[in-house]
Amino acid sequence: MKKIIFLVALSLSSLTFQSQILTPQPSPKCVFNQMVGLTDVEVEYSRPGVKGRNIFGDLVPFGKVWRTGANSNTTISFSEDVVIDGKTLKKGKYALFTIPEENEWTIIINKNAKQWGAYSYKQEEDVLRVKVKSQKSAAFNESLKFEVANDMVHISWENLMVMFSVK
Repeated sequence: MKKIIFLVALSLSSLTFQSQILTPQPSPKCVFNQMVGLTDVEVEYSRPGVKGRNIFGDLVPFGKVWRTGANSNTTISFSEDVVIDGKTLKKGKYALFTIPEENEWTIIINKNAKQWGAYSYKQEEDVLRVKVKSQKSAAFNESLKFEVANDMVHISWENLMVMFSVK
């Protein structure tokens, strides 16, 4: 009888173990680090995919604050004080939000870096806002992508790209 109970317990524990296998997230987390001049810039975000959907103006509505990624809000960190499109920003970790429009986006740096998405976003916690032009990207981007080139932060997804300067 003890052997039967032991075998049943062993079988149940192996089923529990098998059910805890990790699978890839639909919007995987990404941490991007880049030196800009003498400053470390880090962007932490989740990379949603197009997956055949209409993105801008549909999945990501025009005129509304967007977390600029999926899951938790996107954060951006600077190891030194920086100037973003002509506006000074103290070093630190911030939430990065955007307001997409058809031809122009608002880039928002918000002091509350520990939010979930944009659900608890408060405009009064913004420390910097700049407007940038959107443009057609050189290539289709299935997943949201951040990169830095020539002191410009690029945000690319689907067939669209926006950029802002960091000096």
